[in-house]
Amino acid sequence: MSASFTDSAKIYIRSGKGGDGHISFRREKFVPNGGPDGGDGGRGGDIIFEVYDGLNTLTDFRHVRKFAAENGQDGGNKRCHGSDGADLVIRVPEGTIIRDDESGKIIADMSGDNRRLVILRGGRGGIGNMHFATSTMQAPNYAKPGQPGRGLYVRLELKVIADVGLVGFPNVGKSTLLSRVSNARPEISNYHFTTLTPHLGVVDLPDGEGFVMADLPGLIEGASEGVGLGYDFLKHVQRTKVLIHVVDAASVEGRDPVDDVRKIQGELRKYDPELLKKPQIIAANKIDCIVPEENTEDPVSRLKGEFEPDIPVYPISGVTGAGIRELLYAVRDILDAQGREVTVFEPEMQLERPEKEDLPYTITLGEHGEYVVEGPKIEKMLGYTNLESEKGFDFFQKFLKQNGILADLERRGIQDGDTVRMYGHEFDYYKE
Repeated sequence: MSASFTDSAKIYIRSGKGGDGHISFRREKFVPNGGPDGGDGGRGGDIIFEVYDGLNTLTDFRHVRKFAAENGQDGGNKRCHGSDGADLVIRVPEGTIIRDDESGKIIADMSGDNRRLVILRGGRGGIGNMHFATSTMQAPNYAKPGQPGRGLYVRLELKVIADVGLVGFPNVGKSTLLSRVSNARPEISNYHFTTLTPHLGVVDLPDGEGFVMADLPGLIEGASEGVGLGYDFLKHVQRTKVLIHVVDAASVEGRDPVDDVRKIQGELRKYDPELLKKPQIIAANKIDCIVPEENTEDPVSRLKGEFEPDIPVYPISGVTGAGIRELLYAVRDILDAQGREVTVFEPEMQLERPEKEDLPYTITLGEHGEYVVEGPKIEKMLGYTNLESEKGFDFFQKFLKQNGILADLERRGIQDGDTVRMYGHEFDYYKE
């Protein structure tokens, strides 16, 4: 039997590039030497994730796997500012975890108060040459380029938001139980793994707050090692506050209910030992099918003897409704004692880092083959740095190195002994 998993998806997201700053000069009839008037580029669009209550699976991401925000528009002449790129809003179901695909670390958990989050910010727009005029440089011939957007492969994982999780092997009656106690209508068939995605149902109790119950897909031995479908859905158990082991007390299919609980606990322990610290209840289902036999211990009594008082056992029938009221009120008492806050996973990595400010400058060749380096911050630096002192000169060299100017000169072919001129200062270049 094949299945398409819709609780996990790998997608590529990219924020928009910032528009480039523009280089232009005023050209008016009676202003022959007009100043710079190049406008700024627009900001690139952000990638935003937003919880949408109309979704409960990640099915849509099977068809579209690349999401890119708009680039910012370049600046124009006459100080025209480029328009900002449009943000791209990606809608996901509540409970979606966004992970960096390469490292597996959590970037964000779209749960609780996290209804709308900016995951990738667009690049800042570059500034035009109108900002770079100085007293000594009336016609700056450069502008700042827009910052690039950022691209990233992320993996989306849906971990259902439910107070209670029903766990157990296939065909023990989890779907039948959920359909009886809630508004959920899961498909009920006598096939292994008919439940491929979790079904959620709201359990309303007449004299108090209800709760959300999830029918989690059937597990098999080896699920924690990736056998079968179980591993893909074990993650859903992590948000639940109470686990209900649903077992076939009547052994309709020949299963041993005590052995089933032990095996499920073993899979949970191997996947995440913390899961077994959650409160657990055993729902001994199908008691309407139990046929008393001489010299054979009652299966409900056997379950109680094995697991109580640590794990209480409630005999129920999903078909007749027997014992279900007692089970639901026991669950509610546990939830009331624990509190109802949604479990939200903390981020494990921060995408937004302080962005290095670009340093606008130009490198041109002078009349005698010297390298002429100009830029507003370079001019400002020379204005307050004492190049006659060893400390001041060393500081200025570090400034040129840290901002990539020395590397840029080397890319342009500068050789040892060549001359570099900056605002009236001349230096002989020698590589360190």
